Amino acid sequence: MREKRSVHAVLWPAVALLLVLAAVSPLAWAEAGPPVYGAGPAREPTTPPAPAAPEEGPVPAREPVPSQEPVPAEEPVPSQPPVPALARFWPVGVRPTVVRGWDPPLTPYGRGHRGVDLAAAPKSPVRAVAAGRVTFAGRVAGKGVVSIELSGTELRTTYEPVRASVDKGDEVAAGEVVGTVEATGTHCPAGCLHWGLRRGEAYLDPLSLLPPALLRRSPSRLLPVLT
Repeated sequence: MREKRSVHAVLWPAVALLLVLAAVSPLAWAEAGPPVYGAGPAREPTTPPAPAAPEEGPVPAREPVPSQEPVPAEEPVPSQPPVPALARFWPVGVRPTVVRGWDPPLTPYGRGHRGVDLAAAPKSPVRAVAAGRVTFAGRVAGKGVVSIELSGTELRTTYEPVRASVDKGDEVAAGEVVGTVEATGTHCPAGCLHWGLRRGEAYLDPLSLLPPALLRRSPSRLLPVLT
């Protein structure tokens, strides 16, 4: 009897331990998952991708940020005192056709026409409109140019394209021939003389040098009828 009791004393604790292990093992198996044989170190659980952001409409364009420093505006061409009518002759012909008139620029470096174009055939004589002194007679950008400073004034006239017959420093009288019209250039396809007027660095209308008598056309004359 004592031996049976000792056996029961040993078996019952072992059976109780087995029952406890049997109850705990399924929970551990469910939490850990089935074992992976031959795998490396345990992988960290991957994070599921975040949901895509909802599509938005077109992004409005940003308005330009104004500059902090204001851009200086171009200075207008300063006004000039009136030009005295000193001319005694047209540069070419009697009353040549004005192919293109004076179109002053709005600013010193703006676009415009700084003179007048007078119709003139190549080799036509070019005359000084008033007395003065030749300050330049040579070529500029491939074109012949003659510049004359009018006596007693700050004005100077320019003529181009001209083959000069005078030299720098020559004194010329009103109506004196200073050269002939060159056929070079494409300023006027049919040929012309570009006549300019300057006071200092300012360009002026050269037609203002002409008195009204030279600007007006000759009166009509009645011719006798021949029978």
